This record gives sequence, structure tokens and C-alpha cells, in this order.
Amino acid sequence: MTTYSFRQLHLTTRRDVTAEFGAVLKELSEDWFSFLQNSPFLFKVLLPAGEWTAELRAELEASELSFRPVSPNRAYIFSDAEKIQQRIAAKQFRSRDAQNFAAALAQFLQRRERDEFLLATKPQPLPIGGRTLIMGVLNCTPDSFYDGGKYFSHEAAIAHGLRLAEQGADLIDVGGESTRPQGVYGEGAEPVPAAEEKRRVLPVIEALAKKIQIPLSIDTYKAEVAEAAVQAGASLVNDISGFQFDVQMPATVARLGAPVVIMHTKGAPANMQNNPVYENLMDELYLYFERQIELARKAGIAENRIFIDPGIGFGKRAPDNYEIIRRLPELRGLGCPLLIGPSRKSFVGQALNLPPEQRLEGTAAAVAAAVMKGAHIIRVHDVMAMRRVAAIANLIAGRTELPKME
Repeated sequence: MTTYSFRQLHLTTRRDVTAEFGAVLKELSEDWFSFLQNSPFLFKVLLPAGEWTAELRAELEASELSFRPVSPNRAYIFSDAEKIQQRIAAKQFRSRDAQNFAAALAQFLQRRERDEFLLATKPQPLPIGGRTLIMGVLNCTPDSFYDGGKYFSHEAAIAHGLRLAEQGADLIDVGGESTRPQGVYGEGAEPVPAAEEKRRVLPVIEALAKKIQIPLSIDTYKAEVAEAAVQAGASLVNDISGFQFDVQMPATVARLGAPVVIMHTKGAPANMQNNPVYENLMDELYLYFERQIELARKAGIAENRIFIDPGIGFGKRAPDNYEIIRRLPELRGLGCPLLIGPSRKSFVGQALNLPPEQRLEGTAAAVAAAVMKGAHIIRVHDVMAMRRVAAIANLIAGRTELPKME
């Protein structure tokens, strides 16, 4: 059966319209340009492998879906979700291809409405879908770009983990290997042997699991480390490679029954910022996640255990990171909770011309924007400050209610 990729576009700036439509814009009037910008009635369809058949194209063009193909494997639907669902419910498609297309479109529309999730984490399940949650960063490394060395000893790391919990972290992400990119911080981070990574993180996870009542995450791309960390008390695996660096990771996560974060990265930490280029950034991210989510499902990872993270700063230029945050709602169509990590990264530093230790306010702006755009979890170094920022952004976004005054 032909595989279709559907996405509702969110083009809030002329820059985004240009990035999406490119040369096609030369043929559009200013009225069309205005419609495309901020239009809630624009869906994109891609055929990752294959082309439109003549029969399918003719039937869809004749339908009330406002289907407009612009290439052999790309099309747009100019209609709102309700009208699309009504047309699908009418079941007036004749050909098998058109029926399969309608079924895939209906499944996508159902997926994009998901906004409440219950993650099987320890010590208790974690509900997701109300206020944006805060994931605290705990780097047990000597060389992370912002806080490398501060919490390298087990004692310092455990104490900081307890502070993050006291400051209101909803989860804590423990990592034993830096993913620092090449650039202003010097050379890119080099891989750390699994044995050393376990030496750094396992005592910390074991101690925190006994002392705090919030879920712990292991930040690793190695299946061996993930398994040991879950056995030590972690309940979430955060794989920055999205299963690209260790082919054993999907099967390991499935066997453990742990939720997993699939992140997008382009290249390895040591070289990922060496001029990354995208023909269409959001297409590449979306198709990547569809492939990796399917890989997870085939390995036996339950659909309700999968997070996605667009990988801010991982193989992205500064403008790419800002585009991802602006267009974050497009990733809702994947039907998974969205995690995003903007904390003190170079896209903030480049805009403000400031080093990592002076990027608190810039991070706060990015966090507020990500909450407004629908992020379910924000991964940050500064838990107390960003929890306050997220509290206000959640109120503005209508995700929470103003507490009553005593």
C-alpha cells in the first residue's frame, strides 16, 4: 500500500511561506500570499516513495477536498479538518487508491488531535497534556558546553539532582556523555566508552531514585547504558540519535518497556554543526520522525511510549532553530508528546552575542515561545526560573487556569 505523509502547515511569517513554497511564489498573487500566511486550512501531502497515479490524481482533483498537486509527489489540500472529515465520512471515493488515501488522511486527522498522554514512568505514571512540564538537566560530565565539570563527582551530581527536584522539576534527565558541538566551545564532543558512561551515571540514578518522587531519564544513545540505567531506577530513555547510533536501542527499549525520546540530529556531535543544509527543514524532520516512529513500533515499543524532540542545536543553523519553534505545531500530526531543549544554546547566543552563562533571558524567551506553540516538555538547566516562565506562558496559551488568591 502506498505510504502518504500528511502535515498541517503553520506558516506564521513571510519567511516561512517562502521556505515552504519557494519558486512557486512567483506565480502567486499577494492575496494568495496573505492566505498562505497564518492559514489554518492548509495541509501538505508527500509521497516519500512513488508518485501520484493518474487515476488517484484525477479523483482527488475532482473531489471537494480542494486537492492541488504541485509535483509528482507533493500536493496541498486547501480545506479545514471538519470539511475533510465530512468528505471522508461520505465514502464517495471510487478507486482503491483514493480509498486508501482517504483512510490514511482520516488516521492522520485523528492522530493530530491527541494532546493528552499517560506515560508509564516510575515511581508513578506521568500525565502529559495540561501544563507544559519541566525536565531538569543533570550533566555528570567534565565537558558539557554550559555546566561541564560542575556536577562531575557523584556527590555533586546527587546534590544538584535533589535541588532540581526541590525547584520544581517534573523529570530529571541524567547524562554521562557530552554532546557539545564543534565551534565556540572548541572541538566537538568525543564519544565516551559505555563503561565510563555507566560509571558516571549509575550511582547518581540509584541514589536519586531512592530520594525523590519524580521520574528520572537517562540521556544516552547506547543500548547498554540505557538498560543499566533503567535497572538502576531510570524510567525514560532519551536518545539524542533517535536510534541512529546504536541499532540495538529499539529492541532494548522495547524489552525494558520504557518510554523513549526520539530526537532528530544530523551528523554526530563532533561534526553536526559543520554547515548543515536542508532543502526543506520541516519536511526532513517530519519524514525522519515518521520513519523512526515506525522503526520503534516494529521493534515492539508501544505507541503511547514515544516522545519526539526536533533537536534544537543538533545539526541545525540558528535560523533553522527559530523556524522549528515557530512551526512546532506541525509536529503534532505525529501523535506523540513534543519535547524541546532550547536551554542556553548557541542559537540564543548568536542572536544576543552572549556566552552560555549569560543566556538566561534569551532561553526564557525561547521557552515561552515553545510553550505557546504547544511543547509538552521543556528540557532546561535553570529549573526554577523556567518553571516560572512556563507558568505564565501556559496561562496565556490557555493550558492552565489562574490560581485563586488566598
